[in-house]
Amino acid sequence: MSEQNTCCGASAVTNKRPSAADHDAHRQSVREAYAQVANANNEDQGCGVGASCCGTTDDSAINTLISTRLGYSQTDIDLAPSGADMGLGCGNPKAIAALKPGETVVDLGSGGGFDCFLAVREVGSSGRVIGVDMTPDMVSKARANALKGRYENVEFRLGEIEHLPIADATADVIISNCVINLSPNKLQVFRDAFRILKPGGRLAISDVVATVELPEEMRNDAVLIAGCIGNASLIDDLEAMMRGAGFKQIRIQPKDESKEFIKDWAPGRNVTDYVVSAAIEAVKPGS
Repeated sequence: MSEQNTCCGASAVTNKRPSAADHDAHRQSVREAYAQVANANNEDQGCGVGASCCGTTDDSAINTLISTRLGYSQTDIDLAPSGADMGLGCGNPKAIAALKPGETVVDLGSGGGFDCFLAVREVGSSGRVIGVDMTPDMVSKARANALKGRYENVEFRLGEIEHLPIADATADVIISNCVINLSPNKLQVFRDAFRILKPGGRLAISDVVATVELPEEMRNDAVLIAGCIGNASLIDDLEAMMRGAGFKQIRIQPKDESKEFIKDWAPGRNVTDYVVSAAIEAVKPGS
């Protein structure tokens, strides 16, 4: 498996393993982009990348249009606190999660909390939802939204998805929406996801995957990386990483219809020749 670049300008394919400093530079670039998204309503600006995955607006009408294209219903959108739906994502992980009352759900890269607030309505008062995000501004926004919606069994923690601030065997289900592609160390993401899942626990993820190897100039483009495109992994590589972390019953289902909105993330770049959204499912074997 070839090593991928970081946004600090390393080569797209190299025999040299990226250093911790490379990974930190990558995360900082992404963190800064999404901090701008979180504060867009205050600063009247976006992060300058794709109109959906990174988000460039706090206009609720536009975000509603984006979210319905991603597979959310109008009811989903109406149930969440205003401001939680930021038009981020590339699918609807709740649609494949089959959440049950009483379950504990962890959302990797929870942003403004939209998927968490939808999940908590399905797990009910006996369940629990934990959102994790590495951007302090996003965590603050999600916590404010939780207060606005008077949610008591949702919490948001600051942390990296490679090193989750969650105890072993906590979660019944892990969801994530267009976030794992951003990580410079996806194998570690899956290893830590495996750690925090209970035996028999499951992954239900929407994410961007590469259908063919991306050109070097795309992998070196910080805008495309923050826009959920430039750091996408090949489907076979993702499956190998998930198996390496211990997951079974892996299913990665590309969704060709997603090209209709992905093309808007980077107009004129022909990105849909290389990437597509996919529903990603897997199970941690039972004890």
